[in-house]
Amino acid sequence: MTAPTATISGVAKRYGIVQAVKDVTFELNEGETVALVGHNGAGKTTLIKLMLGLIRPSAGNVLVLGEDPAKGDFEVRRRLGYLPESVSFHMALTGRETLAFYARLKRVEVSVVPELLERVGLAAVAADRPVRTYSKGMRQRLGLAQALLGQPRVLLLDEPTSGLDPALRRRFYDILGELRSAGTTILLSSHALTELEGRANRVVIVNEGVKVADGSLETLRTLAHLPTRVSVKLAGGGSPVDWKFGSGWRKTGVDTVETEVTVEDKVALLREVTANPAEVAGVHLVEPTLDDLYAHFLGGRKAAE
Repeated sequence: MTAPTATISGVAKRYGIVQAVKDVTFELNEGETVALVGHNGAGKTTLIKLMLGLIRPSAGNVLVLGEDPAKGDFEVRRRLGYLPESVSFHMALTGRETLAFYARLKRVEVSVVPELLERVGLAAVAADRPVRTYSKGMRQRLGLAQALLGQPRVLLLDEPTSGLDPALRRRFYDILGELRSAGTTILLSSHALTELEGRANRVVIVNEGVKVADGSLETLRTLAHLPTRVSVKLAGGGSPVDWKFGSGWRKTGVDTVETEVTVEDKVALLREVTANPAEVAGVHLVEPTLDDLYAHFLGGRKAAE
């Protein structure tokens, strides 16, 4: 069992009378992708800044790669990669010059610049064009290349797919998959909940500076106890009116019916539905989505208050 790459322990951060983060605790592990989700102002960016060492906690402790990132240990900081929500570069420099500038700041060999530009899809089209000519998506890709300098062990990404079209989003997540396979810890702060499903090992939900949930999608589904939707397509032109399993089913089409079932009863229901395969043309299960879980845990937090 490897040691966590980042540990947040009882952390709070106050800005004057504003309590941005309140008693938050979680860990990030090697080769893990964690989605950090929450409304604007929930504390996501503050938590990232604490892990970068850009600000100090008002209470609690932050350790990244075994060190306090706010103490200015260069070796720790050079093993961190960061992509902010809004990237800002010198508009007169080319993409190649920009990346070379950041490589020198991070004490990384400038010879890696062409490879990184190729990796994010900028080498052929824009490497030697001024950044002022870049679209938002191209600047975002240049920002990702900057974050990848020095093969970071911990990669912190704040709304990283903002401005990327669907094809570039897929390429972006392919790159993250390669990094995770190589052992990089990735923290993704994003509002794009749908695209995070299947791409994050864990989800940490924060609301008003408080952590309200932490776990894999399956763990959160179990904790939330939300029902699974089961849709059945009848075989042989069967009518939903004749469907034999009672009033809990509702008609959704000429030959389709639907119901909801708890986690505990799901297997029994599926066994019953498929007992006579000749009656059923297809069964479709829709598990609670990350959107559903997010709404549930935020709703539970408000109810508790």
